[in-house]
This record gives sequence, C-alpha cells and structure tokens, in this order.
Amino acid sequence: MTNAYTTPPAPRPVDTRPLRKRKRVWLGGSGLLLTGALIVGAGNGDPQPVAAEAKPAPTVTATVTATPEPAPTVTETIKAKAKPRPTVTVTKTARAAAATGSDTGSDAGSGSDSQDATGTCSIVSNAGNCYSAGQFCRNSDHGAVTTNGGGTRIKCMYSSNAWRWTYV
Repeated sequence: MTNAYTTPPAPRPVDTRPLRKRKRVWLGGSGLLLTGALIVGAGNGDPQPVAAEAKPAPTVTATVTATPEPAPTVTETIKAKAKPRPTVTVTKTARAAAATGSDTGSDAGSGSDSQDATGTCSIVSNAGNCYSAGQFCRNSDHGAVTTNGGGTRIKCMYSSNAWRWTYV
C-alpha cells in the first residue's frame, strides 16, 4: 500500500482535445479580432464619399408670441366675526303681594327672605333650570362660576375626565 502524502502525484495527462479543434478556436478568435479592427478603422479615419450633395436653402421661421394682458385683481375683504361669549342671565323671582286676610305680615316677610336666598342662579341650562353639582358643563361654561338652586356657589371644572359642576 502506498502513502498518498509521500508519493509524488501522477503527471498531468496531455491535453485530450484533438489538435484540429484547438486550431479552429485560434483561427476563429483571430478572425473576430481582425473584423473588429477593420470596422473601427473604416469608421474613424476616412470620410465616406457622398453621391449627391444637397445645397443649403434659406429657412424662414416665423415665431409669434402672444403676451396676455394682466387680468384685474379681485380682492375680497372679509370681516372677522366675533366669537360668541356666554351670556349671563340673572333671574329674580318676585313674590306676589299677599292678600289681606287671616295671615299675619310677619309670616309673609320671613317667607320672602328665604325665597330670595334660594332659586337664583346666574347660569341656567338650555331648559332654563339651575345646575347642580355633579352635572356636566356646556363647552361655553368652562371655568364659569354660578350658584345652584339652593344658593351654593358651584364652578365648572375639569374632573374625572369630564367638565362638571363642582362646589367651590
């Protein structure tokens, strides 16, 4: 048995293609090289003869450019409209005069004092009612202060992810 590492490798075999095929490859390559050289040489150096020459003729070119006149400028002036603000409405209830009869004047006077302290609110809902704490506020009422039906001051504040009327 022979060791593959110590024995020299076998000599390379001679080209197995026949000589006639190698000649064809050399001849084909040389022919292409010569053809390319002839094409490049004919195109670059010598001017090609022209059979018939055309004489230059005068060329007339007319160019008409129409320039439009400037159109009148239209300017529209718009006046800014004032943003509507909340309207403060004060409602005061008046008590009808008491008829003279069995009632005493002192009872009627004490009742009118308690009525004036309650039931007056400066901002009312769209339905005309006074707001109470915990109700939602309108967009126009954000930050406003009013009183509820009992006369306690309430303010429109942002709390619990919504604008609500809260006690001040």
